[in-house]
Amino acid sequence: MTRLLPLCKLSLLSLATLALFACSEAPAPKQETPAPIVQGNQLRFPAGHPQLALLELTAAAPAKPITIELPSKLVWNEERTQRIYPAFAGRVMAIKADVGQSVSAGTLLAQLASPDFGMAQSETAKAQADMHLTQKAMARQRELFEAGIVAKKDLEQSEADAARAQAEVERAQARTRLYGSATGVNQQLALSASINGVVVERNLNPGQEVRPDQSGPSVPALFVVTDPTSLWIQIDARESEVGTVRPGATFELAVPTMPGQKFEGRVITASDFIDPATRTIKIRGVIANPKRLLKAEMLATARFDRVFDAEQMVVPAAAVMLRGSQHSVFVQTRAGEFEPREVELAYEGPKQVVISSGLKTGEQVVSDNALLLARLLRLAQDASKTTEAPDSKAANK
Repeated sequence: MTRLLPLCKLSLLSLATLALFACSEAPAPKQETPAPIVQGNQLRFPAGHPQLALLELTAAAPAKPITIELPSKLVWNEERTQRIYPAFAGRVMAIKADVGQSVSAGTLLAQLASPDFGMAQSETAKAQADMHLTQKAMARQRELFEAGIVAKKDLEQSEADAARAQAEVERAQARTRLYGSATGVNQQLALSASINGVVVERNLNPGQEVRPDQSGPSVPALFVVTDPTSLWIQIDARESEVGTVRPGATFELAVPTMPGQKFEGRVITASDFIDPATRTIKIRGVIANPKRLLKAEMLATARFDRVFDAEQMVVPAAAVMLRGSQHSVFVQTRAGEFEPREVELAYEGPKQVVISSGLKTGEQVVSDNALLLARLLRLAQDASKTTEAPDSKAANK
């Protein structure tokens, strides 16, 4: 009997443990979130669906004028700028102008000693000597012709020789006069300004050797003279701004280094091709700078006002999706019901998009997580096709 007591106690303990587990309640099964329903091209969510809290709606509104900001850079007005290169090889003997100096047309900027220019002067002197000789010969032939000693053809030949000599003198004098001297041989080549303006660059030193082959876009000019009261502005425009930045359009220029100051400019030319490197259209404008506050090579922002038609709608850029070449948005037709709708764009900016057709005023579009909604619609459509396929097979059997 004494040996049976521990066994009895063990059985009682096991029964108590089993009873305790039997009395405890099983945990309630976790409820799954109901999937959205797809019907046709619509996606419907049950009321209170957690996905609805992730969607942000924005009402389509008539498009108002939008300020378009484009990067730009100020440069010299090339219509009022002279870049001076040497026409002959030589050595710098004297510098008569420096940066910041105001000059007028004909002002001497530098003097060069140039044997090559001396040869041009020598050719002019020889042409003048030849002209005097042919004129004397022509006068002599005329006297002999009047006396009946020579034939008329000899007189005509001498007259032609004199005319050719005169033309050669005029050509040689025009060449040497262009560079500072029409007569004499002194080998002094003058670098002079041809316009009124200010010397903004000087790239030569006393005694420097210069050559005419040292010129071109990659080589700095010896002098740059320009009128700084008028500047060009180079603007990089996107393809969507082609209709806004046409020649004649006005714009407002804002310079970061001069906050609060605004300058007005005008577009004068627009390129007919897109830069393959930057995918932008090169626009050139002109801007008045009477107080000379603006400087060349300054970076600025050109602001254009773009006006749209009354029937065009504006929505956030995040609301528009692109699939292939077609743009679309998700429109809420009723509470919790959404459908994709194809739209056409009139303007596409970084923050706002103007839609020319496909939307009406007041329609609610999904402006946040539209891609999530597109993915849910695609998954729901795929699931619907999967369930329909077995049913159709059973029906055929």
